[in-house]
Amino acid sequence: MLWHKKENALQDWLADTSSGLAGRVALITGSTGGVGFQVAGMLAARGATVVINGRGQERGDAALKALQGLSGRVHLATGDCIDPHEAARVVQQAAGLEGRLDILVSAGAEGRVAPKPFAEMSAEEIVTAYQTRFLPRILPVHAAVPFLREQGGSVVMLTTDAARHPTPGESIVGAVGAGVILMTKALAKEFSRWRIRVNSVAMTLTSDTPSWDRIFGGDAAFQQQLFTKLNDRFPGGRAPTAQEVAHVVAFLASDAAAQVTGQTVSVNGGLSFGGW
Repeated sequence: MLWHKKENALQDWLADTSSGLAGRVALITGSTGGVGFQVAGMLAARGATVVINGRGQERGDAALKALQGLSGRVHLATGDCIDPHEAARVVQQAAGLEGRLDILVSAGAEGRVAPKPFAEMSAEEIVTAYQTRFLPRILPVHAAVPFLREQGGSVVMLTTDAARHPTPGESIVGAVGAGVILMTKALAKEFSRWRIRVNSVAMTLTSDTPSWDRIFGGDAAFQQQLFTKLNDRFPGGRAPTAQEVAHVVAFLASDAAAQVTGQTVSVNGGLSFGGW
């Protein structure tokens, strides 16, 4: 690299504000803990007005208090985004703060049915597992489009590597994840005319998250057996952390990724490769 021909390269790098988010409004659904909470902190630190979201007021207030120690431009909009009316209300509340919405990170979709073999699931569990994982991912996106299209923006959805690599007990989880990956591609094409980028981040077993606590702190024997084996297989000796996943999400949400759209990035510590 002929870097010596650019004597002021260091100054250029220091002056690069492509990841700065001053003046932007970002909504992160499902952000009172885990990856969503970490993303909220990163975007707030970069100057964005940040709206966090969760179903519970008490947990939301605790997350808000923690983030307000970082920035005074953090707000809370409670609501369960599995309901289209609540999802729309949450988005409208976020956009109403400054009359705009620039970034949507759709991080929330806590599964209300634990992973288990398909044949052992009841029909009701199949419906619940699908609805509680899929709808909270896409309904906020649908509600946000009228606001994002005004000046362009960025959408990042969290999904799962189970969509790319079949895992026993995660047939519904993987099917939902595959749906999110396909929608990422389709929506990126549809929304490009409005300068809205759409990307996803596929997660595997991730530490420092509520799901980690449920898996290893609960009494579901199948889950613990499944994920203990998975945890032992990480090439680097450990699972990714919520913060490490959040760094990738924050990058995709920012202008530093201005030419990245329709992509799904796996943050899996090298556990698996390939897929689609």
